[in-house]
Amino acid sequence: MESVHVPVLFQEVLEGLRVRPGGRYVDATVGGGGHAAGILAASAPDGRLLGLDRDPAALEVAAERLAPYGERATLVHASFGRVAEAARSRSFVPADGVVFDLGLSSLQLADPSRGFAFMEDGPLDMRFDPTEERRTAVALVNELAEEELAELLYRYGEERRARSIAEAIVAARPIHTTGELASVVEGVVKRRGRIHPATRTFQALRIAVNDELAELEAALPQAVEILAPGGRLAVISFHSLEDRLV
Repeated sequence: MESVHVPVLFQEVLEGLRVRPGGRYVDATVGGGGHAAGILAASAPDGRLLGLDRDPAALEVAAERLAPYGERATLVHASFGRVAEAARSRSFVPADGVVFDLGLSSLQLADPSRGFAFMEDGPLDMRFDPTEERRTAVALVNELAEEELAELLYRYGEERRARSIAEAIVAARPIHTTGELASVVEGVVKRRGRIHPATRTFQALRIAVNDELAELEAALPQAVEILAPGGRLAVISFHSLEDRLV
């Protein structure tokens, strides 16, 4: 029997949103549909959910997982920076609850072709939406000036060795794969404990590629705006850059 992935803080999200039958809810980062399925189950028989995601592959997984809920679930290919527009156009305003589960999903990390992880070699892409025309990680790594690259690593990865890493990256160009980049960083930053030396570098590039902080800064006031009186907002963040905005 295939196991079903349970998202982080699953029960806490349901309790925090105070999910009730008949409520209207927005999952602004629906991913594989884990939180969404829980919300739909808890809001039965007539609660409704709007799920957004930038990643078309995630929406396919979510659609399959949420199929048993029929028309109670509505999925939209959109970034959470457009949460108000998506909610209004589909009659989800006012919403009784909105949830954001920020960062990467296990689906994205598990696919080497997306370029988010370094455990298996793959192309340096890192776009949440591969159909978007935006600079990929391979472009940033190979085209930015050394000073620009160091600033990016420090600002979005809070990487103290940013200058040394940027210097090593420029010296090693061209770099095309996750494995190549991870190897360069490992030559500068030695492993301490369980955290891979390239973790902050990969985080910084991913945030820059997808303009994540600007998206979040735009999305949070929109989420508050579309809430009903007494509605609840739940945000799961994973690093201090997100924490400061939340």
